[in-house]
Amino acid sequence: MAPPQPASPSPSSSNALPRLLLLLSATTGLVDAASVLGLGKVFTANMTGNVVFLGFAAAGTSGFRFGPALLALAAFMTGAWGAGKLGRVQSARPLGQWLIRAAITEATLLWAAALVALTIDVEAQAPEPAVLTVIALTGFAMGLRNATVRQLKVPDLTTTVLTLTITGIAADQTGRGTPNFPRRFGAVLAIFAGAAIGALLLRTGGLACPLALAGLIVLGATIAFLRSPAAAAPHGQ
Repeated sequence: MAPPQPASPSPSSSNALPRLLLLLSATTGLVDAASVLGLGKVFTANMTGNVVFLGFAAAGTSGFRFGPALLALAAFMTGAWGAGKLGRVQSARPLGQWLIRAAITEATLLWAAALVALTIDVEAQAPEPAVLTVIALTGFAMGLRNATVRQLKVPDLTTTVLTLTITGIAADQTGRGTPNFPRRFGAVLAIFAGAAIGALLLRTGGLACPLALAGLIVLGATIAFLRSPAAAAPHGQ
């Protein structure tokens, strides 16, 4: 009789996946710093902001336009649709294999956006086709990311949205502290740090810098995750 095989490592039993998602959260700050500060009041990672900006545009508020926000939303949803299909195709394969394919795609899109960004005059927001191309590429990349992370179902780590995370820090206070406080606070700090670094990079090195760094972190962090036992687990586990 063959000896029983050890159970596949569960991603939830390891700190490797939360560490990866915290690093990805930092890239959200980088990308939104690039888009809001460099592409003319549009979010390409945070879609709540775009819906708000569309409301401002509908009210005729100066400086807010329908086109960029709608393009970002459309690109984001297309990326999310693609990630959903990729996740279903990869459902029986190891988690790491699925995540590295998503990371390669996301990093490639961010680096392509960085190359196009080299041609953009941020002050003049020109040439407009290049601006719109960067919005589309980064929106697609972040939609792909968000839909991928959504399928992982790791509590308090969406890598993008912080409203519920911050709510949980305050609302879940008990006599023994807040559950998952380090993870929740880490998510807030990661996006804050990414936004601050992105703003500094944009000011000192240009629009391409935060986008290039975001792609590097996405790919590097995912490659590091592949060394974890959790990467061998089926991603549907």
